[in-house]
Amino acid sequence: MDLTKRFNKQVDKIAVSMIRQFDERVTNIDGIIKLTLGEPDFNTPEHVKTAAHDAINQNFSHYSGMSGLTDVREAATFFMKEKYGVSYQPTSEVLVTVGATEAISASLLSILEPGDKVLMPAPIYPGYEPVITLAQAEPVYIDTRSNHFVLTPEMIEAAMVQHGEKVKAIILNYPSNPTGVTYNREEVKAIADVLKNYSIFVISDEIYSELTYDDQHVSIAEFIPEQTILINGLSKSHAMTGWRIGFIFGPEKLIAEIIKVHQYLVTAASTISQKAAVRALVEGMNDASVMKEEYRERRDFVYEQMTSFGFDVARPNGAFYIFAKIPAGFEQDSMKFCVDLAQQEAVAIIPGVAFGKEAEGYVRISYAASLDTLKEAMTRIGNYMKSNS
Repeated sequence: MDLTKRFNKQVDKIAVSMIRQFDERVTNIDGIIKLTLGEPDFNTPEHVKTAAHDAINQNFSHYSGMSGLTDVREAATFFMKEKYGVSYQPTSEVLVTVGATEAISASLLSILEPGDKVLMPAPIYPGYEPVITLAQAEPVYIDTRSNHFVLTPEMIEAAMVQHGEKVKAIILNYPSNPTGVTYNREEVKAIADVLKNYSIFVISDEIYSELTYDDQHVSIAEFIPEQTILINGLSKSHAMTGWRIGFIFGPEKLIAEIIKVHQYLVTAASTISQKAAVRALVEGMNDASVMKEEYRERRDFVYEQMTSFGFDVARPNGAFYIFAKIPAGFEQDSMKFCVDLAQQEAVAIIPGVAFGKEAEGYVRISYAASLDTLKEAMTRIGNYMKSNS
């Protein structure tokens, strides 16, 4: 009896993220330095941990409502208004999720039907396509390599003309994983001006919004709120990956539909985590600023080092990743390159192919690690490049 043959056939079409597969593949190499996962190396701020302790002692150990606790929804809408100038009603236009990952799944499963198409700039974080596939919809990738990974209104217009009414949604992820690219106000408005002409959902994953280095983050929800399903969370901004708190913001009618899927996926987010989130969003509104300054220093160091080794790097202005093109003359199969690097020099970085075929020939480095760790990693990568040139 082989019950695997009776699984949903769509499951056959997806796999565990190549990022996770590669990370596990190299984790047992002696002395390995891993610059693989998007995991802040900072600890959750002490005052946020204290709020969680208080919540435990006060017996906040029961279910919250499906949308989340009232005080965390009020805090979340306050945060978004103060930081990015976008306004939502806490009672009806925000939903607390189990991280941004669940927010993505709940949103996509709510809107997609078999045969729908979803536009995505490529390369892009690989967590969207499997959910699209499970919904029997089709991802459509817009190749941004020719424009230093910046999506333009013209690219969107061309894709809409080509794919027409089958397009149900577009996914935006900025600052971007894996490239670190983000958009200024003029660029965001230009994209919004195109999208408002089409009856499609705009799923805007802005989980790295607090980690921008040059300009203030601008949410596309400022320009087209009626179309935008805005996703954010505390994992990157407050070093709270394990607390699993995300948010979906959107018009009341859209949130009312998404909550149905959210309920059957998870019921509700952790109540203890939600109480900690209130502290993070209000008293810790600017907690990310200290982290951001350290990330900036790390970015500049890794960028300079990788450039000196011959990699072509689009200078990132957000998130905490360096996305680098492997120099000519070296192995262009990014998986082989990264495996060889890990085996020879005990440093692990992510193969570009994990982010789609458009990312083949590139590698992604997470600089969410201490400067001392990054210095040792760059020394090892430098040794590898010299010994294999």
